[in-house]
Amino acid sequence: MIAAAVQMCSGDDVEKNLATAERLARRARERGAELIVLPENFALMAASDEAKFAVAERIDFEGLRAPHPSVGPQASASGPILRRLGALAKELGAFIVGGGMPERGPDERHVHNTNVVFDPSGELYVRYRKVHLFDVAIPDGASYHESATVAPGDRPVTADLPWFTLGLSVCYDLRFPELYRALVDQGARVVVVPAAFTLHTGKDHWHVLLRARAIENQVFVIAAAQQGRHPGNRTTYGHSLIVNPWGTVIAEADDGEGLAVAEIDLAVQERVRREVPCLKHRRL
Repeated sequence: MIAAAVQMCSGDDVEKNLATAERLARRARERGAELIVLPENFALMAASDEAKFAVAERIDFEGLRAPHPSVGPQASASGPILRRLGALAKELGAFIVGGGMPERGPDERHVHNTNVVFDPSGELYVRYRKVHLFDVAIPDGASYHESATVAPGDRPVTADLPWFTLGLSVCYDLRFPELYRALVDQGARVVVVPAAFTLHTGKDHWHVLLRARAIENQVFVIAAAQQGRHPGNRTTYGHSLIVNPWGTVIAEADDGEGLAVAEIDLAVQERVRREVPCLKHRRL
């Protein structure tokens, strides 16, 4: 099957951001993509963290069973962002991964940074809440304190697609290999890493971390990124890409808006796992 990672430069205008995401997703579908991954903060990247409270949406469903919250038709996804994603998935007949958006949280001062998957019928299929929150001060003088406004998730989440099991993550999760081991233990053969990596960290860490996660877990990695300058003088690195289980980058977007599109060939993964069966050699 064909997968696509969407690269965009979101700002503080939700309508404009959604229109951009839809346009790029349609372009990806024209190139044959049946799995289309949007970056973190695809709907909103504002100068103030407070802006996310105004657009946070509610996801309600019954029957949550850890560790696979596959919500299916029981879901109630209210709000313009979720409705637009569902309509887009139905229009394109593709799985759409909304790589990170504000979901109403446990209290009025916190949201969840939530990755949602819609199936080709337009139904909300899976929800993953970002587990690892970006609380750092980096040498370029910028500091981030995501936990001030975001409540963390508490579990790894996979989605069973027609072709393979998909593992979900968001941005800063990439630095925590134990999460990806857990996803592989749940059967993931492909993982997504929607992100808004800073320029400062991305130029040194983005490629090496993504390739490491692919190599050590022998999975395909689909990484959809923000790229450019955003409100609040935040600059993101971009380089949306797809990595195969050998660690080879098989598609990569240029600067600016764009796509990384590649075939997910499970025969490649089977060969890698057969020739170097490191997953079978684990001792810890």
